[in-house]
Amino acid sequence: MTRLFNDPARFTDDMITGFAAAHPDHVRAVPGGVVRARATPEGKVAVLTGGGSGHYPAFCGVVGPGFADGSVIGDVFTSPSAARARSVAEAAEAGGGVLFLFGNYAGDVMNFRLAARQLEGDGIPARCFAVTDDIASAPVGQTARRRGIAGGFVVFKTASAAAEEGAPLEEVVRVAEHTNARTRTLGVAFDGCTLPGGEAPLFTVPEGRLGLGLGIHGEPGVSEDVLGTAEELARALVTGLLEERPAGGGDRVAVVLNGLGATKYEELYVLWGAVARLLAEAGLTPVRPEVGELVTSLDMAGCSLTLTWLDDELERLWRAPADTPAFRRGAPPEPRADSPAGSAADSLTDDAVRPATAPRRRDRPAATASGAAVGVAGLAVHALRAARDVLHRDAEDLGRLDAVAGDGDHGRGMCKGVDAALAAAEKAHAERLAPAALLSAAGDAWAAEAGGTSGALWGAALRALGAVLPADRAPGREELASAATEALTAVTSLGGAEVGDKTLVDALAPFATAFAEELRAGVPVTEAYASAAAAARAAAEHTAVLRPRLGRARPLADRSVGTPDPGATSLAAVLTAVATVPATTGSDAV
Repeated sequence: MTRLFNDPARFTDDMITGFAAAHPDHVRAVPGGVVRARATPEGKVAVLTGGGSGHYPAFCGVVGPGFADGSVIGDVFTSPSAARARSVAEAAEAGGGVLFLFGNYAGDVMNFRLAARQLEGDGIPARCFAVTDDIASAPVGQTARRRGIAGGFVVFKTASAAAEEGAPLEEVVRVAEHTNARTRTLGVAFDGCTLPGGEAPLFTVPEGRLGLGLGIHGEPGVSEDVLGTAEELARALVTGLLEERPAGGGDRVAVVLNGLGATKYEELYVLWGAVARLLAEAGLTPVRPEVGELVTSLDMAGCSLTLTWLDDELERLWRAPADTPAFRRGAPPEPRADSPAGSAADSLTDDAVRPATAPRRRDRPAATASGAAVGVAGLAVHALRAARDVLHRDAEDLGRLDAVAGDGDHGRGMCKGVDAALAAAEKAHAERLAPAALLSAAGDAWAAEAGGTSGALWGAALRALGAVLPADRAPGREELASAATEALTAVTSLGGAEVGDKTLVDALAPFATAFAEELRAGVPVTEAYASAAAAARAAAEHTAVLRPRLGRARPLADRSVGTPDPGATSLAAVLTAVATVPATTGSDAV
């Protein structure tokens, strides 16, 4: 179990504080993560690793000369928000552009792409690359759907080394792509992990068996097999990887035998002895193999094996020196004269570890509410209070639903998001902001604090919902119908999900459709809303029979059948709770 924590909700922030205090010569904390203690040299590409916490040494442990320039850190097993990513990027960028490197998970892809788009809008070149090394998560021919696990370490290392040599942004991206195309990983789990404050592991493995094809966010393996000897496991891992040997890969390989958190180094070395012999028998020569914990999953018992087929370029970059808190190789690169040291004291302030706020925008000053719109803004605040109450009530149940085929963090993430959104909305209402500005602030806060896929989608939905509402009167029936439709459009445009994919869209689409149809048929607003919320509840329950086609649950689709989607379930619960808020709360205008 994860035993050492204060407030589980602040586990990541407390970890960052301690990490920066322990390594002041390597890193300093900034809102959203950490960057190198010395500023990025002028003109150098800033390579930023990123993802949820719980994987140390990934991702922040490899920040330093020869490796990453910074790391964007989300809550445990939760992708960091776009606001966090942008904040770290702005602290690390030095004129050469930014490259975000992360695993291929829906929330990471969504949030880092949003951050890159915002940076580009500010004139900062920014690119994203998602690692896809996990051969168990999708078949050959569907590599773009594969997850990123421990093979990301090799991709991060070679791309970072290229940037350290002075390669321009597009060249660093090419190195990441090239390395990823030659990297394969296969992992196994012997037991699950427990979230800070959790009372039970996210999954268990029966005695004498192992989970094959594990994830690194507490997801169980995609299948089970008998737990044999170290020799037998080594043969299974090596054989599985060699079956996907890339064409023209050569005979020299970077190798990572990675422990997931609770597998002892002695066990890994026993396994490595067999792996090394099997690789030699296959005609492969390991180059600077790494055996140990490099990409973990809290206290999960398990391991993974990564092979990257090297050419001359990749071997040079893989061997290049690096000096980071968790990984050192050779003599560290000498800091350039144009790389002033950051203040170690700065890294220990409360401001440094405080989550990044919503991204700065160039919009006009927010409109103030007048007339009946003041009451509409008040109604929005009361709706968010109802959402807060139901999400906190259901948090544990939502976490259990999410743990069936995911990482079990949905309840916690929704609570963090709604708490931040409500605080932002209350502040906006006190400042008499119009409904659009209030909901935009709430959406930005939800996305920034919750992170993950859900955080980004809820943020987009609230912003789109508010954008339709007038500032000087109550909305008309057509505007209310349009608000629901625009929220749906924002979610589907950002996430790419369709009805039937087993996501929150399965509940949101019938809600928006029913609400608009009933309003246009002349049904009173409160009755139309209640009917639409009922349609969302029924649709959320129906997701139990669906197989997920997107997100972290997709590789574990069979396990998910029989359990409703947590995102659809939480959305339906919120819509139902909001239906109990009297329309006259705050105003009788709607």
